[in-house]
Amino acid sequence: MVLKRHVELGEHVTKGQQLVTLFSETVAQAQADYRKAFPEWERISGLGRSVVGDQRFNTAKANIEAARATLLAYGLNDDDIGALRASGVGSLGEYTLRARVDGAVLTDEFEQGQRVEAGQPLVTLANESELWVEAHLPANSDIVLKQGAEAEVRVAGRVAVATVSQEAHTIDAVTRTRIVRLELDNPEDRFHPGMFADVYFLFKTTEPVLAVPESALMRGADGDWTVYVEEAEGEYEPVEVELGRSIGGLREISGLTAGQRIVSRGAFFVASEIAKGGFDPHNH
Repeated sequence: MVLKRHVELGEHVTKGQQLVTLFSETVAQAQADYRKAFPEWERISGLGRSVVGDQRFNTAKANIEAARATLLAYGLNDDDIGALRASGVGSLGEYTLRARVDGAVLTDEFEQGQRVEAGQPLVTLANESELWVEAHLPANSDIVLKQGAEAEVRVAGRVAVATVSQEAHTIDAVTRTRIVRLELDNPEDRFHPGMFADVYFLFKTTEPVLAVPESALMRGADGDWTVYVEEAEGEYEPVEVELGRSIGGLREISGLTAGQRIVSRGAFFVASEIAKGGFDPHNH
């Protein structure tokens, strides 16, 4: 049974800080077993193995170690167990769970007075100073990413650099993608678990890549991707292109020659004026 909560959702806690106080009949029995085992062990260990004999010494030692291990498994710490050594001190069955790590409270799915089952999660803590970012790549992607390779991560207008730590060798049965896991330092607590991110891997190509800003691309009248090329000063011609990979804020294309001048901003205006029939790309 939940007796008392000590933290709230979103609160940052430190290792050892109290989270929730519980009462359990099972823990009460375990605490009682320890209280009975400790005086016996204290007396026998004081007399020594040579006086009480090996069997009695080993039995008492095993009993106290088993009782202590049981309490540790229930979430009690050394201070809690030390308090039990003073017979009659403290309420049997009452104990407090404490944070095992520094972190933030991500979930606290319980209410005071609630009865909970063994194994039921109460509080989820996470140290968000370093996060994992999972990037899903197409199953047929031939990109080779080495451990330690850097990638740019963009989340809600924020940009950070992460490094590749692991790469799955199996394909996700649902998304049909392979997962690349990256490590992201998060000292200012700007990123949080569950956020969606765009990941841009940085790598060298074996051949030159022709790329244009995403803002230069427009759909033509037939639905094909188009860029507007400057044929002469103030004269523009729509040219269909084939799209390739996304490279940061750029898109790889084919269908143009390196060095051609294109409309990188205002392509939407050019396209809309042509669609209205009031714009001649050769006269503007």
